[in-house]
Amino acid sequence: MLNITRVDHLGIRISDLERSRKFYEQLGFRFIRDAGFREGHPVIMRHPGGVVVNLLGPSTKDTGTNILMDVDAKYSGYTHASLRIESIEAAKAALEGMGIEITGGPFRFTDDMVSMFIRDPDRNVIELTEHGGKDLEPGYGQEQDFSGYTSHP
Repeated sequence: MLNITRVDHLGIRISDLERSRKFYEQLGFRFIRDAGFREGHPVIMRHPGGVVVNLLGPSTKDTGTNILMDVDAKYSGYTHASLRIESIEAAKAALEGMGIEITGGPFRFTDDMVSMFIRDPDRNVIELTEHGGKDLEPGYGQEQDFSGYTSHP
């Protein structure tokens, strides 16, 4: 077993640095460093909650879709990042105030776990999850009925 202590950062391919930087700043991320975005190196941003994103680019092709989420064929690969939040209702109000569209949910996964989805300007999916104080353990939510939930946005 590896002694993994936490996720270090999320790497997100983007097409327009200024547009994406403004979006992530709205979510509370702060600019740390541009390590050479135009040469394919990351722009590093950190949220006060400890989450770090590396905005990578520039992308070489913009199709207006996210191939991992928006096409019928299902490809292997990372489909989304999930960020834990304290309150789904507070996050919903904040997003609406910022003009950021909620693209899915809120969905209740268990009695104390509810999530909703947003997308960044390049259609990368971000899940926002409230856990109600409980952490994942083996069997977490196993007894729940997920029939109302069909897929990620």
